[in-house]
Amino acid sequence: MLVACGAAGALVLASCAPAVDTAAIATTLTQLDDEWSKAAATRNADSVASFYAADAIAYPPNEPVAIGKDAAKKVWATYLSDSTFSISWKTAHAGASKSGDLGFTTGTYEDSFTGPDGQRVTETGKYVCIWAKQADGSWKAIHDTWNTDAK
Repeated sequence: MLVACGAAGALVLASCAPAVDTAAIATTLTQLDDEWSKAAATRNADSVASFYAADAIAYPPNEPVAIGKDAAKKVWATYLSDSTFSISWKTAHAGASKSGDLGFTTGTYEDSFTGPDGQRVTETGKYVCIWAKQADGSWKAIHDTWNTDAK
């Protein structure tokens, strides 16, 4: 009997918990992703890195994993140091966990740069980013991976 009462009490408490608006979180993450793409267009590695959590992990194509915000910033600084490099991306899907503490964005990107032969190279690809809600209520990228559609 005591177990049944305890279980009933837990159900009452669970039903009183506020519902998480996962659609609103998805909208927020899509907006953040758009801001992040705009930051990349400014060619400022600090601005780009500001979207990462301190312990973020980036998985750039054809490079080692970059562990930590500073390592991710170095990846971006290398890309952005090439004056011919440009990149932009667009969110295709976004969502959030039922608990409201994790979310994701996925989409496509396009970058371009001048290749070693002096010819313009344009690449398309896709990405997945996992976001975590921080103690201050902000959202930061904790896992960020992208790869080209090269054949």
